[in-house]
Amino acid sequence: MTESEILVAENGSLGRITLNRPKALNSLTLGMVREMTEAVERWRDAGHIRAILIDGAGERGLCAGGDVRALHDAAKAGDESLPSAFWTEEYRLNSALANYPKPVVGIMDGICMGGGVGITAHGSHRVVTERSKVGMPETGIGFIPDVGGTYLMSRAPGELGTHLALTGSAVGGADALYCDLADHYVDSARLPELVEALSSGDVDEVLARFAAEVPEPPLAEHRAWIDQAYAGDDVEAILARLTERPEQAAQDAAKTIGTKSPTALKVTLRALRSDYTSLEQALTQEYRLAMACVRIGDFVEGVRATLVDKDRNPQWSPTSLSEVDESRVQKFFEPAADEPTIFG
Repeated sequence: MTESEILVAENGSLGRITLNRPKALNSLTLGMVREMTEAVERWRDAGHIRAILIDGAGERGLCAGGDVRALHDAAKAGDESLPSAFWTEEYRLNSALANYPKPVVGIMDGICMGGGVGITAHGSHRVVTERSKVGMPETGIGFIPDVGGTYLMSRAPGELGTHLALTGSAVGGADALYCDLADHYVDSARLPELVEALSSGDVDEVLARFAAEVPEPPLAEHRAWIDQAYAGDDVEAILARLTERPEQAAQDAAKTIGTKSPTALKVTLRALRSDYTSLEQALTQEYRLAMACVRIGDFVEGVRATLVDKDRNPQWSPTSLSEVDESRVQKFFEPAADEPTIFG
């Protein structure tokens, strides 16, 4: 008998959802999204449940993101039904968690990337540890930071979000707090005790009791050049400024960005500069961009190089930033005739 990919439990006043695919680093499938949604909606008006908690099974982390291998296989076979259904339902879940009437505690321990960010970083109480690695690495697979990633990163202080989005870099717990992607810092050794204490439903009191001293965020010393280099809406200009900086970290960032999909970089930067008025507006646009990445972008090739053949040698098309003109970028932002209404 196979174990469920989602473990749903009630512990006192706490509803607990545990992602349970540790061998796949708890990457999200459509079935998992549906099970999570069902539990979240069941507890919405349940009088005995005062808060919900989301965490991941295993020692490696909360979640590596969506099951992009399955999405790749479907897209390569010409089947857009799985990507469409997955992103529609995942983004609705992200919105439901962001607007939930009860506290939503996300344990962002270990690896928390992509879809893992989507199910925690929009919640009311976001917990990181000394083991946290939080990031949106999508430009490396020809994709864009979705699940509200462009919304979160456009609202990070200064240009920190632009830096994280274009490089795809993951940050530790202290930097996640510094970038406004998390709220609370707890020692990982105390997580079992924390979860048990949260059964009381007194989320604020419990988290205050378990708070650990936050280390100095490493990104703080790089803030000046990050804000200067990543300003504006031109990827080539950003790269030029990074290359001209004397700091080794800036040089490294330029080299990292140079390995990403040129199309994904330009589409991502434009999305980050969108004048979002709500998370739902961002998610609606991200759905449009996600489907365009499948249809006319580098998603299939990026996943092939990273997860299928694992040759780490993606053949981006176009191959350079200079070849990605404004007309190509614009195509990603144009609504398709079959685009669903995700919200409303």
